[in-house]
Amino acid sequence: MRNVAPFIRRPVALTPLIDVIFLLLLFFMLSSTFSKFGEIELRQAAPGASAPSTVEDRVFVQLGADRLTLNGADLSLDDLSARIEAGQVLVSLDADTSSQRLVDLLVRLRGREDLSVTVLE
Repeated sequence: MRNVAPFIRRPVALTPLIDVIFLLLLFFMLSSTFSKFGEIELRQAAPGASAPSTVEDRVFVQLGADRLTLNGADLSLDDLSARIEAGQVLVSLDADTSSQRLVDLLVRLRGREDLSVTVLE
């Protein structure tokens, strides 16, 4: 025998779906960060005439993961900005140098009009 009872459609409850959506929204809001990242402006060298700098105006900085040398003398990042007055700074990176360490160095040297920084490859 066939069941001849009429098919009754139940209404779908949307309350659990809305609860899940709010829980997901709460999770993503609490797990994300809203911090502001600092940025450093980098300029490319443009072709053209530049002011010739003498050898006395150039300093050579070697940057490693745990060392910093200025013209062969070891020093710290805090002492670097006080030791460099003006001119051109050539920065050579060791193989173990992190990008954060380079950014820390560039932050210490930025904002000076009479100082140009070149990172060597």
